[in-house]
Amino acid sequence: MIQAVSHRSRASALALLSLAALSLGGCGQQAHATPPSTQAAAVAPADAEPPVSTVTLPPAPVPATFDVAALSDRVRPMVVNITTIHESVGREGLDPFDFFFGPQGGGRGVPRGPRPTQTALGTGFIIDPSGYVVTNEHVIHDASGVRVRLADEREFEAEVVGRDPKLDLALLHLKGANGLPVAPLGSSEQLRVGEHVLAVGNPFGLGHTVTLGIVSAKARAIGAGPYDDFIQTDASINPGNSGGPLFNWRGEVVGINTAIRAGANGIGFAIPIDALKDVLPQLREKGFVERGKLGLLFQPVTRDLAAALKLDAPKGALVAEVEPGGAAARAGIKPGDVIVDVNGVPIHHAEELRRNVARNAPGSEIKVTVVRAEKRQELVAKLDALQDEEGDAASRPRPTQGARPERQQSAEKLGIQISDAAGGGVRVDGFASGGDQQELQVGDVILEVNGAPVKDVAGLRAAIGKVKDGSIALLKVRRGKAVQFAAVPIPAR
Repeated sequence: MIQAVSHRSRASALALLSLAALSLGGCGQQAHATPPSTQAAAVAPADAEPPVSTVTLPPAPVPATFDVAALSDRVRPMVVNITTIHESVGREGLDPFDFFFGPQGGGRGVPRGPRPTQTALGTGFIIDPSGYVVTNEHVIHDASGVRVRLADEREFEAEVVGRDPKLDLALLHLKGANGLPVAPLGSSEQLRVGEHVLAVGNPFGLGHTVTLGIVSAKARAIGAGPYDDFIQTDASINPGNSGGPLFNWRGEVVGINTAIRAGANGIGFAIPIDALKDVLPQLREKGFVERGKLGLLFQPVTRDLAAALKLDAPKGALVAEVEPGGAAARAGIKPGDVIVDVNGVPIHHAEELRRNVARNAPGSEIKVTVVRAEKRQELVAKLDALQDEEGDAASRPRPTQGARPERQQSAEKLGIQISDAAGGGVRVDGFASGGDQQELQVGDVILEVNGAPVKDVAGLRAAIGKVKDGSIALLKVRRGKAVQFAAVPIPAR
């Protein structure tokens, strides 16, 4: 039976073997498929039937796998477990745990004295053979003592050398350590969405644990701080992983695991390693980070604002207010300018402005490109020292609403009820029946319409009368103590 196979069946078997060989190709450079040679093609008999149709397939992709076990073994000595000690001081009153379970040896509501010390767990990685370790600031925050255990079970007492709460980074030094293995720092800028990454940490105090995943997204803002720019990954991250490294397949640290999404599976966040490299020299030399300040308030550019400003796309940061005498004012930046570039780096989203400015030291000069009246201008700003955070105009609290002025009028085109505001401008007192106004709020004071100052109700009506029906009016408004812009559509008649 086996010897009776025809020439045509034998040719088909050879073709199947060739396809199987391609599908079983290894990883790396050897995984590229090699087209069959002319000698192999000659194996088919001369009387073989031609194929019904010819399909051209793209080159076989390189499999996205690597030796995870070997990588894990290589990076394991570079990762450390961190234990912190916190003194828990009691206070007068009722402990909620006492309410449900009762105090130890006492009654409810009994004044409590100092409680025993509590410990917290975290992770870090070695960046210098003399014992410098990076972790999250929240891991060592308010700790009265820090101990670090290496992969070989050696333990060291650690001192906190530097902190940066805004980026949630801390630098430790292990007393008496030397000759330690160092984790190489990679580039988060070059990291691509879809790349495999390896998270190593100390989840729940279980010791060195390795999880594999991919980069799900970059530049995520999750409301954790003023410089949110997280790498999102589906590599499993749990309590205790904080401060641990996120490795790429080459064994380079590309992120610092720092946050998880409550109630969600497979969603973790890591600080880009490039953010650490920006501040590491200051953490080591000064113990803290000084950042430059431009001195302005800004807001995102929405589609309506982009249309009102006649921009090509809703990109950049719209300057809402400029600090008198500050770096922005000295450079000639004005309210209404849209900042689209800092030192050659495009500003696609407004929050990128804060990060790009802050990575420069006080006293340094930066080049700021703005769009003003549909024209690009390049300005040079010498930065001040950042004391208080530069604000986002859109995030300022709403003003408390007092009694409305007695005399109210309407601005039909805007769909609002208005009155003269004390000190100039027009106050928004309410909205017309059936109005769908989302950009303005009760209590806002309208100061300008398309760049024209508004002093009173008559001035607002005159300015709105010049705006073409069906277009978008750019209003400058004061909301509480902040000034910002609002794009308000003017209905077509």
